[in-house]
Amino acid sequence: MPGENLSRDEARERAALLSVDGYDVSLDVRSALGGEDEAPRTFRSVTTIRFRCSEPGASSFADLIAPSVTAVSLNGKDLDPSEVFDGSRITLEDLAADNELIVDAQCAYSRTGEGLHRFVDPEDGEVYLYTQYEPADSRRVFANFEQPDLKAPFRFEVRAPEAWTVWSNGAGELSEGVWRFAETKPISTYITCVVAGPYHYVTDSYSRDLGDGTTLEIPLGALCRKGLAKHFDADDVFLITKQGLDFFHEHFDYPYPFGKYDQAFVPEYNLGAMENPGLVTFREEYIFRGKVTRASYEARANVILHEMAHMWFGDLVTMVWWDDLWLKESFADFMGTFANVGATRFEDAWITFANRRKAWAYRADQLPSTHPITADIRDLQDAKLNFDGITYAKGASVLKQLGAYVGQDAFLEGARRYFKRHAYGNTRLGDLLSVLEETSGRDMAAWSRSWLQTAGVNSLTPQVLLNPEGLVDELAVIQEAAESHPELRPHRVAVGLYRKSADGAVERYARVEVDVEGPRTVVAELAGAQAPELVLVNDDDLTYCKTRFDSGSLETLKGHLGDITDPLARALCWSALWNMTRDALLPARDFVDLVLRFAGRESDIGVLQMLHAWANSSLVNYVAPEWGPTGERLLAEGALKELRLAGPGSEHQLAWARFFATVASGAADLQLLQGLLEGTAKIDGLEVDQELRWAFLEPLAAHGAADESALAAELARDDTASGKRHQVRCLAARPSAAVKAQAWAQVVESDALSNALVGATISGWNQSSQRELLAPYASKYFEVIERVWTDRSIQIGMDVVGGLFPSLQQSQATVEATDAWLAAHEEAAPALRRLVLEARDDLARALRGQECDATAD
Repeated sequence: MPGENLSRDEARERAALLSVDGYDVSLDVRSALGGEDEAPRTFRSVTTIRFRCSEPGASSFADLIAPSVTAVSLNGKDLDPSEVFDGSRITLEDLAADNELIVDAQCAYSRTGEGLHRFVDPEDGEVYLYTQYEPADSRRVFANFEQPDLKAPFRFEVRAPEAWTVWSNGAGELSEGVWRFAETKPISTYITCVVAGPYHYVTDSYSRDLGDGTTLEIPLGALCRKGLAKHFDADDVFLITKQGLDFFHEHFDYPYPFGKYDQAFVPEYNLGAMENPGLVTFREEYIFRGKVTRASYEARANVILHEMAHMWFGDLVTMVWWDDLWLKESFADFMGTFANVGATRFEDAWITFANRRKAWAYRADQLPSTHPITADIRDLQDAKLNFDGITYAKGASVLKQLGAYVGQDAFLEGARRYFKRHAYGNTRLGDLLSVLEETSGRDMAAWSRSWLQTAGVNSLTPQVLLNPEGLVDELAVIQEAAESHPELRPHRVAVGLYRKSADGAVERYARVEVDVEGPRTVVAELAGAQAPELVLVNDDDLTYCKTRFDSGSLETLKGHLGDITDPLARALCWSALWNMTRDALLPARDFVDLVLRFAGRESDIGVLQMLHAWANSSLVNYVAPEWGPTGERLLAEGALKELRLAGPGSEHQLAWARFFATVASGAADLQLLQGLLEGTAKIDGLEVDQELRWAFLEPLAAHGAADESALAAELARDDTASGKRHQVRCLAARPSAAVKAQAWAQVVESDALSNALVGATISGWNQSSQRELLAPYASKYFEVIERVWTDRSIQIGMDVVGGLFPSLQQSQATVEATDAWLAAHEEAAPALRRLVLEARDDLARALRGQECDATAD
């Protein structure tokens, strides 16, 4: 990534100097067709930028990453590309008050999902293109000023192969072989977009009567590869889209400002989705090729609504610099769930938020790289790594609490004023706080200091004292913080008291909301209450904290967790127990035991699937090594038992089938998986569709029961892009030194694989049953990562550095090797060091968990 970085200071200086009036971008992608060759495949990109300079005579630069530049013209004067273009920047000297820059370049198609990505469908040979830019990859497609606060209107035109359709942010028309698109509103470079190819396209429309008597009409579209058309449930995508548009118009009181609303499901996508106005892009895995659970549909709906919220939070009003990335991502993450609950069939989405999204936040907030929600982003590499659990899920959690703190009406009225006051502009933290102070009457400065400008997560523990009559004499909440981040924060919480009823159900009989401040807060309203068997200090999930239990509550959970009737309370207890496992406060084998005894009774399918993931993580990372084989056998036996007990054809049956495949290792387990594939074994109601076949094949491959010929035969059966990714993963999973060496070389020593196949190879290569086979690569990892980071794109660098860290070599020796690399590479790129530090922290946490588990003998 040499020379491609941009610092905050440079962006600040350029924004003070320049104002951009508009872009005209002309792309010629007819070169996308044709045979493959060794040289980078390129396309022509001609950009005209009209901009002003506040200090005539000053110098600045434009951004462009391209193999070559044909011509550069500034204010009618031709410049020598060899003198002004260095591979990532174009020097602009002696600027006038009003300027016109024209750049004619040959830009490269991408195979890493950054810039203009080119994908060849193995099923039919068709070529598909799409762009992905955030935070700063539009400069791989056209010359620009690549920073979010230099907004401008854009006009795109695209020459494409004759049979193709092209989409961009604005509405398009084909005329004389050229697709021309309507000029956009002023937007940032990173949310411009082009999608082109023989995509399958479905249309619909949305209309809404507005308060001024006019009617808002929004053309809707949804597209995917032709090969996925038979699986594409566009009707459900449109249903969620319309429900979301209704919801946000009701709450935001600002009409959707970007004309049409297309949603493109594209191949080999690095992210979940991207909020390009008028043309949202999604990973095509949200089109389900086989049977999935309700949780998958809920997740897709959440992403659709998250991206829709960005049309206001992020696109209409955009942060000045990536420091305030949270101003869009935290809001979109919160609004995605808020709208899912308020507008769609997924009324229990807050349970998923509590169980899944916050787990991501809790992990991120305990890493050495944790940061305040308003982060210190020095440059673009920092920005790339800050699309994390803090910016998204912690920020969303804090906004949920903010709604309780200032009141939902004041919170939403603040949002409405924010949109109207800053439409098409750029903002900082203070701009949001000022409108919230107006609407709530509260001083937001102290709240912001505690929640937005400090890092770390607090833990809340109940302390119960009983009087001689057995009633509550005093109930207090103890607040603690890590030594590294000692901030104690104000928390608005609900404290719930639970007891077993006559029929054995564990139910809440008292609930009090209280403001927790400082190290100890007495909940006076609960004095005199009947003695609880379980105290839940963050009932209803109002705040962001790690919930702890007193000894009596923990004993109740160990015996009666499955008897808690409220699904959110039950999910919060599971989450708290998982945090205790990760914090080495609960032996991992005890968590596995809880899953074995109570997961089969879990009604919420999303929670169940999260429990499966946590149980497997316990087995791989946190149980004492000597207990590992026992735990593996117990989980496989338990999963098979629940699989056979689950309702035939139910989503719970499907979840248990997938989990069984994840933990299967014994000969009988593998034989059953083989039988289910061949049809010689059967479980009533379980349909082994193509996606489930691949899920069964991976453990067979990893344990040597499915060879290369078996995987080739399966690919012949599923000769699709998805099938190829699955096959590549299974090939890399085989237990052979030669296989591991080949996979390592394909990822580390070559850039021939696309981003999707790099990810599939790394996923297959890492098998917890093959720790000894992978051991020699621990030292090799530290020898190559700096070169990989320097030579490869930042996305591939992140994939390799994060994915190949020797996390399965769980020993103090690996920790010491990591420390030695860090000590010897203090001048390495900060983003690279961050990835290594995070992996080290996960490894050290695993060792602490194993030590805790060993004491359970």
